[in-house]
Amino acid sequence: MLNKKYAFKKTAILLALTGAFASQGAQASNWLMLQGTEADHQAPRAKVWGFVQGEYQSTDNTKLKAGPGKGQEAAFNQIAPQLSSSQSFNIRRARIGVRGANFPLDPKTNYFMLAEFGNNGITTGGKGSQGQLTDASVTFNHIPGARVRAGLFKTPGSEESFQGIATFNYINFTSATDRLLIERTFDNSTGDTSRNGPVGAVRDTGIQVFDAFRRGDWEHSYAVMIGNGGGLATTNKDNDLDTYVYLSTEKVFGESKGPRRKGLKFFAWQQDGKRTIDGTSGHNRTRSGLGTTFFNGKYRLAAEYIQADGMIYGGTTGARTPANGGTFVVQKDQKADGYYVDFGYRALPNLELNARYDVLNSGTATDAQSGTGNDKERLFTTTTLGAQYFFNKKTSVRLNYEIRSIEAPNAPAAAGVHKILDGVDNRLAAGFTMVF
Repeated sequence: MLNKKYAFKKTAILLALTGAFASQGAQASNWLMLQGTEADHQAPRAKVWGFVQGEYQSTDNTKLKAGPGKGQEAAFNQIAPQLSSSQSFNIRRARIGVRGANFPLDPKTNYFMLAEFGNNGITTGGKGSQGQLTDASVTFNHIPGARVRAGLFKTPGSEESFQGIATFNYINFTSATDRLLIERTFDNSTGDTSRNGPVGAVRDTGIQVFDAFRRGDWEHSYAVMIGNGGGLATTNKDNDLDTYVYLSTEKVFGESKGPRRKGLKFFAWQQDGKRTIDGTSGHNRTRSGLGTTFFNGKYRLAAEYIQADGMIYGGTTGARTPANGGTFVVQKDQKADGYYVDFGYRALPNLELNARYDVLNSGTATDAQSGTGNDKERLFTTTTLGAQYFFNKKTSVRLNYEIRSIEAPNAPAAAGVHKILDGVDNRLAAGFTMVF
């Protein structure tokens, strides 16, 4: 019954929002072009840039109410990436890079480089380091309609993960983006107490053909990419390659441009690849989605639906932290889907009020033997209320309060899972962003 209600609610919300956007005609920027190209004949040879994001996050630190870790810290109430405290200040991101064109040698060739020095999933893990290369690419703009980008860079996909993080309107990602798209890699499907490297950070090393075409007020974009499927690793690890396809169409309002361009955008994407775990290769990892964004300067709206098939991150055993005996779990052949709806209102020229509702239904494949729902299924629901104040175009502060819940619709009551999940705390988060 719970799944039927979830499916009906998801469909109703997405249809309603799509209809509302279409009739009115979040931020609708073209991230393909902003991140992959430079302005024709105007780009500097080398522009140093970057940003810093600091934060404070806290929960009530409710302990586990059942299971082997009863009375211990719950992983879902600890602050990432260390999961060692329920409240913490943190420099989450500190990135510096250089971008530009090699003009006057060739104004049609540009480059993009970026490195991360903050404390997050990129700089932690088995092979993570404080000072991790995240982007290093060159774009060749010589073929009309088919620009070519090669190297390490963000893969085209979900709007939430694809957009520039310095302009992100919240502090934390939605559950669907966090657990389905921010890929963690492990040697084993269960038993590991840490990742074997940095998170994938929705990046890959490969080659991409892409471009955007303006037709009156509408801009149509496409991208096709082939990559290693190895995240931030710069070489292929298992001889399998990932494919990425992205399409978008956007009605641009007026002459606005840049990362907060005003417009109405519709987009769809798919990613497909194979992974190696437990010493065997060939495990599927497929992701796809579609959505829409709207931004007119005062109102910002967004909605996106995401599906996943194959390998899915499953959290820790018994919701325990690694320090208390919890080990990370990867579901090798599962399904999941989720969505979010997001609203922003510029109450004052420098103040925006935000509300976001996101849902993730993970582990939805039915049991192969009984045909019934999987007892590993988890339904994550989060309502985020927030505000952000812009001191100027490059400096802002944010305050978020996340109302969180997790349910296990098919788990037997005797298993104690429901008691464990009842202990999920709401989360307070505050942070600043400064771009330079």
